[in-house]
Amino acid sequence: MESWYVIQVLSGKENKVKKNLEENIKRSNMESSFIEIIIPIENMQEVKRGEHKIVEKKLWPGYMLLKMEFNDDTWSLIKNTNGVIDFLGGAKPTPLTQKEVNDILQELEEKKKGVGHKHKFEVGDTVKITEGVFVNFVGTVTEINHEKGKISVLVSIFGRDTRVDDLEFWQVEQVSKDDIKS
Repeated sequence: MESWYVIQVLSGKENKVKKNLEENIKRSNMESSFIEIIIPIENMQEVKRGEHKIVEKKLWPGYMLLKMEFNDDTWSLIKNTNGVIDFLGGAKPTPLTQKEVNDILQELEEKKKGVGHKHKFEVGDTVKITEGVFVNFVGTVTEINHEKGKISVLVSIFGRDTRVDDLEFWQVEQVSKDDIKS
């Protein structure tokens, strides 16, 4: 009986490992033991230097899902595939429960329907400016324009609040309140 398993692979090499795995499965004539291989991804919108791009982002870098029949042969094939680190669960991998599988597949289906934003800024967030005239200034987000990829930040200069407009998302980074105090 087939079940879903999670395997850990080299981070950043998920697509290559999936290809290696598919080739090994075919070469070993074990197609009937492997039902599906999934690299969980979502589409993200990025704006860089005013240019909009949709990019695929891995939801779980370094991991992929396999629906397969687990036996000594399939275990060995996976363990000996270039780029595979191990099964989640180590020497005795445990399949995902049906509820876990349903939740994961539902989340992936929802992510396919839309495009997320790479930058998750909200009005009131504390950010540090990393590029431009106000580099290293820390301030508060006052306005966000996702369509243009721009953000406005209120910084304190010589004790006076000054609004810095038209910063691009890539020109700021989110900081926590703890980072400011240290």
